[in-house]
Amino acid sequence: MPHYHELTPRGESRSNSVKTILVVEDDADIGSFLIQAILQETTHQAMLVTDGFQALKVIANIQPSLLILDYQLPSMNGIELYDRIQETNVYVNLPTILISARLPKQEIAKRKIIGMAKPLELDEFLQTIEKLLV
Repeated sequence: MPHYHELTPRGESRSNSVKTILVVEDDADIGSFLIQAILQETTHQAMLVTDGFQALKVIANIQPSLLILDYQLPSMNGIELYDRIQETNVYVNLPTILISARLPKQEIAKRKIIGMAKPLELDEFLQTIEKLLV
């Protein structure tokens, strides 16, 4: 069973109007920061997993509305994970943000991915999430 955290925003109960954001980040501090920012500043729920294999296991069950992927993940990087997710027709149009201190710009350009450099500018990050989930 994968270890992950699923939290709902501001103590709200889950409903069909609340969208789920899957954050895949292996750095516990960064992952916790992103989850807390999403929960405190948006109306969406957020789930954190720490590697690509965990993400693949839970993605079918949670049907996320948005992916936030770290590029430097163990075993499989964020681009490889994105490509694996895209293999299923269900997730072809799933909006994705790739975050990294060193963004692979050519790889991002080939795909429908938004790249954001670490350290993240929090307001820009939250505004990007809202634009993608309109």
